[in-house]
Amino acid sequence: VGLFAGWMSKYDSISAASASDVQDRLSSLELRVQQQEDEIAVMKAALADVLRRLALSEDTAATGKKQTSTKGHNPLREAYSMSCIPNGSSGSRKPSHRDRDSSTVSVARKDTFSSAAKRHKDPVISQEGDYIKMFMRGRPITMFIPADVENYEDVRTELPPERLKLEWVYGYRGKDCRANVYLLPTGESVYFIASVVVLFNYEERTQRHYLGHTDSVKCLAVHPDKIRIATGQIAGVDKDGRPLQPHVRVWDSVSLSTLQVIGLGTFERGVGSLAFSKADSGTHLAVIDDCNDHMLTVWDWQKKSKIAEIKSTNEVVLVVEFHPTDANTIVTCGKSHIFFWTWAGTSLARKQGIFGKYEKPKFVQCLAFLNNGDILTGDSGGIMLIWSRSTVEPSPGKGPKGAYQISRQIKAHDGSVFTLCQMRNGTLLTGGGKDHKIILWDHDLNPERDIEVPDQYGTIRAVAEGKGEQFLVGTSRNFILRGTFNDGFQVEVQGHTDELWGLASHPFKDLFLTCAQDRQVCLWNSVDHSLEWTRLLDEHGHCADFHPSGAVVAIGTHSGKWYALDAETRDLVAIHTDGNEQLSVMRFSVDGTLLAVGSHDNFIYLHTVSEKGRKYTRCGKCIGHSSYITHLDWSPDNKFIMSNSGDYEILYWDIPNGCKYIRNRSECKDIDWTTYTCVLGYHVFGVWPEGSDGTDINALIRSHNRKVIALADDFCKVHLFQYPCARPKAPSHKYSAHSSHVTNVTFMHNDSHLVSTGGKDTSVMQWRLVEKTPSLVPSDSSLSLGEGLLHNSILRAAIPAVPLTPTPTEPAAPPTTTPAPPTVLDLTSDPTAAHCGGVALVTPPPTPTSPTTNGRQESSPETPPPPS
Repeated sequence: VGLFAGWMSKYDSISAASASDVQDRLSSLELRVQQQEDEIAVMKAALADVLRRLALSEDTAATGKKQTSTKGHNPLREAYSMSCIPNGSSGSRKPSHRDRDSSTVSVARKDTFSSAAKRHKDPVISQEGDYIKMFMRGRPITMFIPADVENYEDVRTELPPERLKLEWVYGYRGKDCRANVYLLPTGESVYFIASVVVLFNYEERTQRHYLGHTDSVKCLAVHPDKIRIATGQIAGVDKDGRPLQPHVRVWDSVSLSTLQVIGLGTFERGVGSLAFSKADSGTHLAVIDDCNDHMLTVWDWQKKSKIAEIKSTNEVVLVVEFHPTDANTIVTCGKSHIFFWTWAGTSLARKQGIFGKYEKPKFVQCLAFLNNGDILTGDSGGIMLIWSRSTVEPSPGKGPKGAYQISRQIKAHDGSVFTLCQMRNGTLLTGGGKDHKIILWDHDLNPERDIEVPDQYGTIRAVAEGKGEQFLVGTSRNFILRGTFNDGFQVEVQGHTDELWGLASHPFKDLFLTCAQDRQVCLWNSVDHSLEWTRLLDEHGHCADFHPSGAVVAIGTHSGKWYALDAETRDLVAIHTDGNEQLSVMRFSVDGTLLAVGSHDNFIYLHTVSEKGRKYTRCGKCIGHSSYITHLDWSPDNKFIMSNSGDYEILYWDIPNGCKYIRNRSECKDIDWTTYTCVLGYHVFGVWPEGSDGTDINALIRSHNRKVIALADDFCKVHLFQYPCARPKAPSHKYSAHSSHVTNVTFMHNDSHLVSTGGKDTSVMQWRLVEKTPSLVPSDSSLSLGEGLLHNSILRAAIPAVPLTPTPTEPAAPPTTTPAPPTVLDLTSDPTAAHCGGVALVTPPPTPTSPTTNGRQESSPETPPPPS
């Protein structure tokens, strides 16, 4: 017996040592696997960076060749916007076409073309052939044919050879979204605005754009491999009243190709939140529908199959997340609740979190997972709660065994805890609402450091880990900041926060100005895509125009007041009032000696201008329109004005003779107008779609070289027509990027670029004009990974990595400080930074064998590419 006992004791010790050794080996293997996964991510990022740089080099060489070769016969790599899918504005139709909200589902936007077309009459030409009559809502509009048109039947309007390529997107949607900024291993930050997902490399000042969505993007999730991305959009309607269904798109952030489109016909209002699974390497996707029942669905996204579906709650759901180590646990939280879901096959079982002795918050706004598997939540009371899984039999009434229960409470912020960001090293960042603070917490959740985001940027909406010690912050005033606890913040992205209408380009510099209902006036540089200055007005800005000298810009507001600002210093030069209603158009004469101001009180006010736009004296008023002024243009000799109104009128005015209304309109048929922004007239009437109700076109502009017309419509589209456009139903190139009515367009002074502004989507889009050549139009399927990487990637001029450092918003006084020198980052300190050297072989992430429509800019049926 003693011998047996000794043998058993020895066996136990050997077994214990063996078990210990196995555990150590398992831990070592797990660590090694994690290190290999990190190395693979870095290698993927390195490959992406190499391919992007190669493509940029090729594009630069092609551009250089273009400058020395014959026009129209040079290589130019380019891609089209997805224009085959109309973007519906997402707000109910109001009496005015300007009252749309892109954050809610569209119901009935306006009379559809199909119904309006029943009442539509085709344009008719007079028997004498001297005028054409078109009809708008049954009302005739007469346009006289110029004398140089010998036979109208010979007039042809074709597609212009010029195309548009989206080059830069100004703005970010932080006002009503959360957790929508992330840093990818490629060094690009990913975020969205309107229907565009932007990949922005803030060191190299480049952007790429995923353009697969058909309406406003509302949420974003990054796959565990850091390469694939899922984005969800809201519902909408197209111009014919057909619904644009909400869905999720899963796409490759390197090639910008769409891998899967999920949920068409399943989601009701829009995708509110989504998340990839983590424990099974991102095989599944959880989605919350923004419908009344806030349906929770789980998908095998690679197979496009819905595995499980259940109603979550009638209350608002803000977040859904998979547990990182327990593949069968999903967590959702929102208004006054947190739910722990057990997912098994096709079933989802819910357990509600019990707050017990702790105060129940109004909103559980964010959650994160600790290294030990516990769940951390942040709520509207500024509290963080740790939820731990129970492993013992609970007391009666305390919930079932295995349920999550609160184990610790931490007071984190004054006001709400709006976002939680788990760092790679196990520490935690939290973003507060009312206190504007970002706090760093150690592994034991003790506060280590904090920094306050300045009030001018708004409250915190998203926090993401950056390179090294840096972090990215998205705010409610649509800023993306990059900062550290030591050095503070610098602005990387910013834009407007309310509906945009005012837009003007500088007469000879690469600058353009925007103004909006947020009272901000912004001057942008179109070459380096930076903000020159911004100023806060007392009124909502609505329209603008530069004096021909470029020294002054005039800005009209909603109240009838208008301002003249120094274009260099943003100082106030003059302030005047014309009427007490909204001003819709400001237009300087060719020589800058007169300013015409169109108002919603049906009048056009005339002012004499002196001292290069610094002094104004009212000299007349054009009286005769029966509705509000919408557009106007000057003649080259400064003697005549052509104007349109909300009642579809085309009127002409003799300015030297007391702003006299010209009754015989045929006298003006041969005037070669200096600008062409009027949407009604012989040279442009072909842009109107059949059956239009007269509110479909918000703005129009002719290029300075008089070759093309750009148009902003009510269906989220930018169009490019040939000029003149004097045949009904003229063809156009159509481009999608906005998710609300496009309010304005303008060409830059040299016609190299077009700028468009969105309404409720608050975005500004900059497009490059290119001429397609038949020899270099690759089909979508022929694009290589490297070519796909280049699409929509624009290199900022001269490339010193100068950060965007706009002048802070000020109501007065010019800036007195210069931007700080660029921060030089040590990429080697970041394990996810992309390195270009030493890459021998990289296995790309698995993709479905038949990827769907590509997210790059594509041609549409209306805009076919030239044959290759």
